[in-house]
Amino acid sequence: MTQCCWRWRVVLPPEPVLVYVHGFNSSALSYKAGLLREHMAKLGLADHYTCPELSHRPAQAMAQLVELIAPCDPRGVTLVGSSLGGFYATALVERFGARAVLVNPAVRPYELLAGFLGPQKNLYTDEAYELTPQHITELRALEVETITSSRYLLITATGDEVLDYRAGVERYAGCEQIVVSGGDHGFREFSDYLDTVIAFWQSGRV
Repeated sequence: MTQCCWRWRVVLPPEPVLVYVHGFNSSALSYKAGLLREHMAKLGLADHYTCPELSHRPAQAMAQLVELIAPCDPRGVTLVGSSLGGFYATALVERFGARAVLVNPAVRPYELLAGFLGPQKNLYTDEAYELTPQHITELRALEVETITSSRYLLITATGDEVLDYRAGVERYAGCEQIVVSGGDHGFREFSDYLDTVIAFWQSGRV
């Protein structure tokens, strides 16, 4: 059993593990994170799931995720990255050799968020902070040039009002892709794809 450091305590999670990576101004309390947590519990797999509460600072958020998964066998780690979480997940997959399901992933978040500098508040925790140029610099530092297509499943909605789904389709060309007609950035249809996420995770289990 591999010892992994989680945000609030050190535990000994059974492997493999499914890690939900939430997006910008989101939380472990988000809709999709909750759906996946409940579904894993119904399957008797609650101990294989975690969703860390990430810092708004990209460098710190990545440090939290690295601390969580670095001690684990990467072949047993699958990340589920939503929006900005998809960008983080991509950096982790290419660094550690893990796998990822990407849900409406942000491809170049440093470009999008550069237009929102200033006061911010987390939608779930009410944490207030300032989005600064340093956040943008830290995001740029996490970009990877190339991806390993066999390690990803892209699930994206054409109706995403925040991100252009075509950027994700292009970025993850060659990966397994599910393009959903309509929908929105929050991807309320996520419940329809929970078993798909689990199947992808289990297909890579060691």
